[in-house]
Amino acid sequence: MAKILVIDDNIDICQLLERFLTKKGYDVSTTISGKDGLDLIKSNFYDLIFCDFKLRDMDGRDILRKVREISPDTQVAIITGYADVKIAVEVIKNGAFDYVTKPLFPDEILNLIERALAKTAEKKEGNSSNQSVSKTSRKNQKSGNSSYLKGSGNESKRLYKEVDLVAPTQLSVIIYGESGAGKENIARTIHDQSERAGKPFVAIDCGALTKELAGSELWGHEKGAFTGASSEKPGQFELANGGTIFLDEISNLSYEIQVGLLRLVQERKLRKIGGMKDQPIDVRILVASNEDLRKSVQEGKFREDLYFRFNEFSITVPPLRDRVGDIEAFAAHFLELSNDELGKKVFGFEQEVMDVFMEYHWPGNLREMRNVIRRATLLTDGNRMTLSALPPELVYARKFNFTDSHDFPEEKTHKKPSFNLKDAAAEAEAEVLRKVLEEVKYNRTQAAKKLGIDRKTLFNKMKQYEI
Repeated sequence: MAKILVIDDNIDICQLLERFLTKKGYDVSTTISGKDGLDLIKSNFYDLIFCDFKLRDMDGRDILRKVREISPDTQVAIITGYADVKIAVEVIKNGAFDYVTKPLFPDEILNLIERALAKTAEKKEGNSSNQSVSKTSRKNQKSGNSSYLKGSGNESKRLYKEVDLVAPTQLSVIIYGESGAGKENIARTIHDQSERAGKPFVAIDCGALTKELAGSELWGHEKGAFTGASSEKPGQFELANGGTIFLDEISNLSYEIQVGLLRLVQERKLRKIGGMKDQPIDVRILVASNEDLRKSVQEGKFREDLYFRFNEFSITVPPLRDRVGDIEAFAAHFLELSNDELGKKVFGFEQEVMDVFMEYHWPGNLREMRNVIRRATLLTDGNRMTLSALPPELVYARKFNFTDSHDFPEEKTHKKPSFNLKDAAAEAEAEVLRKVLEEVKYNRTQAAKKLGIDRKTLFNKMKQYEI
């Protein structure tokens, strides 16, 4: 269970965060004094600290500096209610993980916690020298985000060979892939393996930016720039200065924002909305899309000149259904995360559960798998996950051998016997498959090993021969 400390001299905020985060499964401590907070930090390890910038006895800069000395693996998020958010930018540059402004919003808090805990786990693993061989193996498999496993199948090896190649460079990268396939994790890995590691990594979902607010969110704005702009606000590019910015679903940006983005990329200068001066910006830009940007260019939805600026290198993240060799490892990893999150002790999967995982199409990719396993872990009473804990749609899909969400079961047809050489070879192969499957009682993993093929090939041949 992750431990969080809240330091704020407003007792209402302390109580509010304690109740809310405790319900979400976190171990939360609170204090209204900076001195008492430092005493707690000296005697306990906290994964994340929320600290008000201006306390009665000290300010956030003092707390941040002390935490860096006492517990360098702990992440610190600054809470500020002040109009001048330049303070927040300053503390981020001095080592704070992020900042939030009052009033606090639940979704913003939970998103920050998830990102901060991933960073904390990465540091703890990186600094630990007494790990067992199994833990070391898992660590080496993980990317910068501790909730992500690289995988070791052929598709994963190809993917990370490209990541390792481009990460140390300053090239812009387009990351293609289906929703939930792990595009942001690939971007984080590129950042963590670059010279910018340790500097800010800022991820933006362009699909969530409204046309009216996209410019303010990306570039920032000056006080009075428009109605409601009661204070200056730094944009995400300013916060990412020196590091990496990741623009997910880049094709959703409006034409006007694309024009501003092209100017920033070309001139490496940023001007806030309502501002009169340009400021230099040094940011590596990674973008992602679940559709081919070349097609978006042809359809007039995306600027061709901006596309060529970004397309210095491209990477395609394969969908989970094409990474069958990694499914068992992914499932075990997500089970471990779910056990930690939910306080459960589910030690493995029944074979029929793993068979479902292997045959399912996974339209939501890794994100869907993690959610399925989290839910099933919660529903599992024993120490091994059974079919009864899985969502009905997964079991149903396997029953009818769907290949995607739009397929429908088809009646089997009996082929007329044929005696040409090709058909004879196929019949002989089918007979060998049936014999081996019967010998191992239809344990697909053992059958694949005995036949000297991978599970995906076995499944395809079973489908081909209607076994």
